[in-house]
Amino acid sequence: MNFSKSNRWTRRQTLWMMTGAIAGVGLHACAKPPEAPSAQSSSSPAASAAGGPVSASMGITTWIGNTPLYIAQEKGYFKDLGLDLQIKVFDTVAQAFPAFTSGQLDGLAPVTSEAVTLASKGVDFKIVTVEDTSLGADVILARNSIQSIKDFKGKKIAVELGGIGHFFLLQILAEAGLTAKDVTLVNTPPDAAAAAFQAGNIEIAYSYSPFSDKAIAAQKDGRVIYSSKQMPTAIADLYIFGTKFIQANPKAIAAFVEGNLKGVDFLKTNRKEGLAIGAAKLKLKPEELDEQLKGIQIPDKALNVAMLGNANSDQYLLKPMTKLAAFLKDQGQIQTVPDLTKVLDPQYVTAMK
Repeated sequence: MNFSKSNRWTRRQTLWMMTGAIAGVGLHACAKPPEAPSAQSSSSPAASAAGGPVSASMGITTWIGNTPLYIAQEKGYFKDLGLDLQIKVFDTVAQAFPAFTSGQLDGLAPVTSEAVTLASKGVDFKIVTVEDTSLGADVILARNSIQSIKDFKGKKIAVELGGIGHFFLLQILAEAGLTAKDVTLVNTPPDAAAAAFQAGNIEIAYSYSPFSDKAIAAQKDGRVIYSSKQMPTAIADLYIFGTKFIQANPKAIAAFVEGNLKGVDFLKTNRKEGLAIGAAKLKLKPEELDEQLKGIQIPDKALNVAMLGNANSDQYLLKPMTKLAAFLKDQGQIQTVPDLTKVLDPQYVTAMK
């Protein structure tokens, strides 16, 4: 069974190339070169000392969680704070790994599983702010006759192997006492998986909005049996920077975090204009973006502080990321469990007034 693949919503495409991308840094500069060299640690302090803007480059993919970033760039928040931010768009985050690990990119927007994998490879970085968390955007679709996750045993499941949904599914199976050996995984990207479920060609599928919404609306013999609402810290998008760059350019990091969070606030207080800005970048209609944003949570300053710096909060990322690292090692996805205690860097969100 082989379903067709499209190129939409590439933020969630496969992670299978991560290991090769990281290991191949010495052989390839990057899969998709930055448009211009980013300002590196050696040059940025001089620019700062001269009173001019500090340059930084951030690698992202086309994804709705970047809406506040687009707003901040459009409204000039970064420039006002003394940061010349160069945004580089890649087809997948994995494509940007070589550029990031070799210093051609200063920052990156990975999901938690990608960040854990980078850390397990010894890549030195810090999470300075959280882009978004999935609160229902990621779902498992199942026929009405399938009563529970335990009923998945012996069934075929459409999911993109090595992708975000793959790791999400493995965790869901584990909760029910199952493993990948108990099911048959059919390698299928999220859009095609939803289409196959809608057409009645597969009983169970992982997908996400808008594909899952369309499938459920058209296919009456099926529903969402599990969503990321039930595992709210399983899938989070992060903004990270290389540690060396952070140490040499703390003002640039502070400006990035403050500028992005100003974008978050603008989306709250000026939603119509904010949606228009984000929709133009994402090639969507504002009303489409508005609907899709309901499936994620974009953290404001207070939630960022809780996620990055409050060990007593149930939103604290260190707990689920450490659990995820152990899980990925157990699944053979990484060789070692990294020390993630030094990865979270809340100082820039806590320093904001």
